[in-house]
Amino acid sequence: MKGKKRTPEQIIGKLRETDAELNGGATVQQICQNLGISEPTFHRWRGQYVGVVKANAAKRRKELEQENQRLKRALAEVALDKLILKEAFEPLGKG
Repeated sequence: MKGKKRTPEQIIGKLRETDAELNGGATVQQICQNLGISEPTFHRWRGQYVGVVKANAAKRRKELEQENQRLKRALAEVALDKLILKEAFEPLGKG
C-alpha cells in the first residue's frame, strides 16, 4: 500500500512541529502516531530535511543581521541629521 505524498515544505513544517514535541517530552512513537507515519519514515525525513531546515534558518538569520545593520546605519544618519539641524538653528533661537 502506498502512503500519502507530502511536499518537502509540508515535511519540513511537520519536522519543526515535532521538534517542540520532542523537547516537551513526547516520544518518537507518539509523534509518528500523530503524524500517521512509521518510525523509519520519521527518521528518513529527519535525515533528509533537518539539514535543510538548519540551512534555511542560518540563511534567514544572516539576512536579518544584514537588515539590522542597514537599519542601524539609517538610524545613525537620522540622528546625525537631527544633531546638525539642532546646532544650525540654535543661534536663531537665542537671538
